[in-house]
Amino acid sequence: MNNHNLVIYQLDELYNIFAEINKDINFSFEKSDQHQLSNLSLKSNTLILTKKEIPGLNNQIIFDKFPTSIFKLLERINIEFIKKNFHDQSEILIGNYSFNINSREMFLKNNKLKLTEKEIGSIIYLFKANKPVRIQELQSEVWGYQSQLETHTVETHVYRLRKKILKVFKDDNFIISNDNGYEINKKK
Repeated sequence: MNNHNLVIYQLDELYNIFAEINKDINFSFEKSDQHQLSNLSLKSNTLILTKKEIPGLNNQIIFDKFPTSIFKLLERINIEFIKKNFHDQSEILIGNYSFNINSREMFLKNNKLKLTEKEIGSIIYLFKANKPVRIQELQSEVWGYQSQLETHTVETHVYRLRKKILKVFKDDNFIISNDNGYEINKKK
């Protein structure tokens, strides 16, 4: 699923080229003029491609080197999306904790906890869910486990993760469990 969006500002010819090669592009795109740009609600996954800098807007790619290969331009756009994604994952705040998804670390004051990929994935999934998440959903969405067979892998990993958090941060209520599943305690 594509989750990157490129806004092409006042570059109609380029927009037409992208429309022709749309099936080979791994991001969505739209064109915009000055009026539309001021009404556009820019999401965190959006980059703006423009000829010159637009004051007051972040996430711009200035396209001012002509002529250029479409492949070089696509490479530059993809690199900017990768850099933006890396930056966006550098610090995520959940309650009192700070997370760096890139390094898979959890921080509180001067304490740091190294997490596994599945642990950080579970925490982020639980946080974004904003409601209790059943074990079967975690198995499917985080672990990629599709079978209906009984397994305690997720419960075991969540149990170990809770113990790690308790040991380092003295917090036994970060991930809470109830009849409806697991959730992040956001009351702190």
